[in-house]
Amino acid sequence: MSKQHILAIPLPAQGHVIPLMELSQCLANHGFKVTFVNTEHNHKRVMNALADESHISRDHIHLVSIPDGLEPSEDRNELGQLLEAMQRVMPGKLEELIEKINQGEGQKITCVIADQTAGWILEVAEKMKIRRVAFYPAAAAALALQLSIPKLIHEGIINNDGTAPEGRMFQLAPNMPIMKTEHLLWSCIGDLTTQKIMFQAMVKGNKTALALDWLLCNSAYDLEPAACTLAPEILPIGPLLASNRLGNSAGYFWPQDLTCLNWLDQQPPCSVIYVAFGSFTVFDQTQFQELALALELSQRPFLWVVRPDTTEKTCNLYPEGYQDRVASRGFMVGWAPQQKVLAHPSIACFLSHCGWNSTIEGISNGVPFLCWPCFVDQFINESYICDVWNVGLKFNKNESGIITQGEIMNKLDQLLGDVGFKARASKLKELAMTSVKEGGQSNKTFKNFIEWMKS
Repeated sequence: MSKQHILAIPLPAQGHVIPLMELSQCLANHGFKVTFVNTEHNHKRVMNALADESHISRDHIHLVSIPDGLEPSEDRNELGQLLEAMQRVMPGKLEELIEKINQGEGQKITCVIADQTAGWILEVAEKMKIRRVAFYPAAAAALALQLSIPKLIHEGIINNDGTAPEGRMFQLAPNMPIMKTEHLLWSCIGDLTTQKIMFQAMVKGNKTALALDWLLCNSAYDLEPAACTLAPEILPIGPLLASNRLGNSAGYFWPQDLTCLNWLDQQPPCSVIYVAFGSFTVFDQTQFQELALALELSQRPFLWVVRPDTTEKTCNLYPEGYQDRVASRGFMVGWAPQQKVLAHPSIACFLSHCGWNSTIEGISNGVPFLCWPCFVDQFINESYICDVWNVGLKFNKNESGIITQGEIMNKLDQLLGDVGFKARASKLKELAMTSVKEGGQSNKTFKNFIEWMKS
């Protein structure tokens, strides 16, 4: 039998590209050929960041691109506009790409693995009579929430269009995160139009994905037993981390600054505050400076990822003289090799936006959290970290909506002054790592998936 050829296509966001690329590398290690499809905009960013492509197997993974429907100058942070353009343009372009591959001399596409929310991609595969697999890059609880939309409508928690009154709290099942109606996946991103487009995409994704043989998720049963029991169609195969296959991760939108690893080597064990807010969070100047001053006043070493677009302001980000004052303790980079940073023995805690990739990377290394969620699933992940697993603390905002330097320093002292947080984080690490080892639940599920793929 000829080698199976998989087409993998994520949603065009950093938190979706990295885990699907990790899954693709795992599949390549099992002998599958993978064509990985980014949007043209993100493909350029990924290729620019891949200064060393040696860890992307050229024989097994081929990186290609299709248009996302927007002009190069249009703002891709306007998510409603981007989603509409994608749904209008990408299905046709994807069909053309598959036809071009299948008419060539290489192996034909035998399976499409697509982001669960991107129902229109899976519909293209169905139309072309190609096997379909849905992949969800975030927590099983977030996917269980999405799959519970009909039930939430029936119970009057949300309206037919996904809107809901603010301030209502609910729990999908005992031992799952407590959720607020204002923090529903589709309710805390963009304007009302964007929220409704996102909600409809999720409804469509549910209908498409539930008809599939495989609905894979980047989580582990032992991390989320209640969510996996509530929605048994969700099949966790994670945590998907490069370290689990002794390789390097890929799919970043920015080049990684590896000099921070040398800096970490010079710091005492369990001393460094690692601060990173993912690829999307943008701060106003007041909030950015409050955080900067808190890190300075903490008198602790810190590694801070400050993307070029971290704030709305692009110059004079820091308080006057700040970089000189913190030079002996603080290290700022544009983008970090996060999995390697979190595995470093000098890391004491992770001040994080609680994106799911960051969450599982932190818990897989036994690192306690300070939680600063901003949108989509990050509030669910914060609830896991603080309320269910008890390996981190939440911040409180003042009446102006700012997390003050005093609040940051207070929670930092609480977290690092209580050895219980580190002890619980270490136990959680054991659960996460056992799941992907031989005999673990995620490992068994992944092996079953490989067998199905080869059948």
